[in-house]
Amino acid sequence: MSLSDEERKTMVQLEMERAKRTFQEVEILKEAGLWNGVSNRLYYAVFHAISALFIHDGHQVHTHHGSHALFGQQYVKTGVLPAEFGKLYNQLQTMREQSDYNCAFEADPEELKDKIEPAKQMIETICKMINN
Repeated sequence: MSLSDEERKTMVQLEMERAKRTFQEVEILKEAGLWNGVSNRLYYAVFHAISALFIHDGHQVHTHHGSHALFGQQYVKTGVLPAEFGKLYNQLQTMREQSDYNCAFEADPEELKDKIEPAKQMIETICKMINN
């Protein structure tokens, strides 16, 4: 599907707004001690920011796996974004999948706490890239 420049701009804006709103949910869930929810929302906050970047740059992906592959190929391996962002994105997906699909899994609050600030920085970095 081909987007006009105006449609692309609107979609990018909507994805970044979703990323920021979803990140706000992380704080609410953290305060409530709902760590599996934190895992889910933290991943999706980053996912929506990356989706905005893809749309901005004219890339299309249709799966989460495709998103990870494209992000690694186009942004991490090329040095556009630091390798830590690729590693974080992969870790967040693994944690989200475990917390969403494994009924015996309980997310580790300490591990997640250590990922909140880096995820916020990743979203902010992507937002700056888009706005430049």
